[in-house]
Amino acid sequence: MTSLYAKELETGLQAVRQAADVCRAVQSAISAESLEKKDKSPVTVADFASQAMICRQLQAAFPDDPVIGEEGAEELRQPAGADFLARIVAECAAVGVTGTPDEICNWIDRGGLQEYRSRFWTLDPIDGTKGFLRKEQYAISLALIVDGQIQIGILGCPNMPLDASQPDGDTGILSWAVKGAGSFIQSLDSPDSEPQRVQVSSTAVSSDARFCESVESGHSSHDWSGQIASRLGISREPFRIDSQCKYLAVAMGDAEIYLRLPTRKGYQEKIWDHAGGILVVEEAGGTVTDIHGKAPEFHRGATLAKNEGMVVTNGRFHDAVVAAVEENSPDSHNPPELS
Repeated sequence: MTSLYAKELETGLQAVRQAADVCRAVQSAISAESLEKKDKSPVTVADFASQAMICRQLQAAFPDDPVIGEEGAEELRQPAGADFLARIVAECAAVGVTGTPDEICNWIDRGGLQEYRSRFWTLDPIDGTKGFLRKEQYAISLALIVDGQIQIGILGCPNMPLDASQPDGDTGILSWAVKGAGSFIQSLDSPDSEPQRVQVSSTAVSSDARFCESVESGHSSHDWSGQIASRLGISREPFRIDSQCKYLAVAMGDAEIYLRLPTRKGYQEKIWDHAGGILVVEEAGGTVTDIHGKAPEFHRGATLAKNEGMVVTNGRFHDAVVAAVEENSPDSHNPPELS
């Protein structure tokens, strides 16, 4: 916590930890009946509540800092959103954050910036909605960007095992990185515990690598990722996990490769889907570029407009992975759904 951005890091960690409390409470109440009905209201409530809590703390500590995020409170302010808003107010209060409906909406709206600024935060209050609704993996992602460079990246992964080899063991990881200062993890439930530095794996041969991909991805030898894996000689069973938890899996050495392949020509990645995870991987010794080998570019507001897709590796054979992606581009076949 002795870095140039010590106050920012402390504030961000507190905010994400508090948001994780409300997300866990909402997720624990998801019923089999709501899943059967494909009711997405729990994730909507948690999404807004998480954003309200984080933006509230950022506003108190750094009132001049804007936040680029996905959510806005316009719908909540309408009569049709009254029930949702009441639930959000109640969920925040249940974890000790009280506010009027107007205050809650104002906190949420602090995440409404879409244009570039020389200093701003970017937030994804719940990344991985499918994982959240399945009561599995999701992430809370927060990053501070200054002059187009990620200076702080934070990932809260409330259900992620502290040890991937013991999936039934303790869960809940808070991870963070400060540019130039390394990547760390800590038990989400033990804020006073000693942070542990994390490093990517030392796997140096691509054929020994392990892919990290989403739980619901249906990769085969005929899809884009399958062809890339075949080109690299990879045969290991993939590490399946939702959300930006995949970035953390690479940073912790549980996997060596994560690919975010574009679904269509011209698709622009949203910065909040990547910024927190990118720095955690880079400061753990890994490499992150787009599918053409270009560094992610954060000077374009809410999107990575100058990039296409994302390639995340432990850095030992990154160029080979980028080459395999380009050699098996969608020019010759249809790309799979985003994983």
